[in-house]
Amino acid sequence: MANIDLKDIETFPKRFKDDDKHKIKKENEKLNAKIIEYQKQMFAQGKYSLLVVMQGMDASGKWGAVRKTFMGINPAGAQVHSFKVPNKEEFAHDFLWRIHKRCPAKGMIHVFDRSHYEDLLVPYVEWFLSEKEIAARAQHINNFEKMLEDNGTIVLKFYLHVSHDEQKRRLHERLTNPLKYWKHEDGDFRKSSKYEKFIDAYHRVFEHTDTKTAPRHVIQSDNNHVKVNQISQVIVEAFEKEMDLRRPDLDTDFTLVEVPGLMEE
Repeated sequence: MANIDLKDIETFPKRFKDDDKHKIKKENEKLNAKIIEYQKQMFAQGKYSLLVVMQGMDASGKWGAVRKTFMGINPAGAQVHSFKVPNKEEFAHDFLWRIHKRCPAKGMIHVFDRSHYEDLLVPYVEWFLSEKEIAARAQHINNFEKMLEDNGTIVLKFYLHVSHDEQKRRLHERLTNPLKYWKHEDGDFRKSSKYEKFIDAYHRVFEHTDTKTAPRHVIQSDNNHVKVNQISQVIVEAFEKEMDLRRPDLDTDFTLVEVPGLMEE
């Protein structure tokens, strides 16, 4: 299991300067172009699938990261799912039931905005499950992700690491900027007051569920360009190193007949 201490990881790279903004935006455009092309190949080949799990504090910028990272890809080959409090039907099943049916079929990219990890984090913070029950859920998650991997799904798990000060600034902006009113939820401020408790909960989740085959990537998220750059690099590397992407051969019973003079000018 991984040993990640978020207090030792910067939420903003110290060496990043304002002059780097233009450079990193250009790099992000190149990474995005690669993701678009690799997604086309994966969709056509139908051998692999990609599951991207986005976790992070409120206002860590999950939606913005999804929009920028996957901008321009074929919507027929991608879906985004958000997981909130389970409804009555979902609550009547095991906690992974609603997750499993949203996992990608071969050739598809699915992105989870929050995920099955909420079913560990919230019990840690609110203490409504025992340690034994939480540990059992963590083991179920590990087995579940291993099953997905065995079926050709690459699982990429991201934690968007935002500082408490930046989180509070973004939450306040939702109260003052009319274009962001729609993002506001009163409960976000209550959860923000428990920032340290959530950090501790994430540490415990990392301890239980970071495996060699599905490690978690901590993303510096105080700056949106840096955040998209780090996420995109991981995704491109997964396409290039974990998938053997190939354009499929022509599959047809037709015989190509060349007509003399047809292609002549």
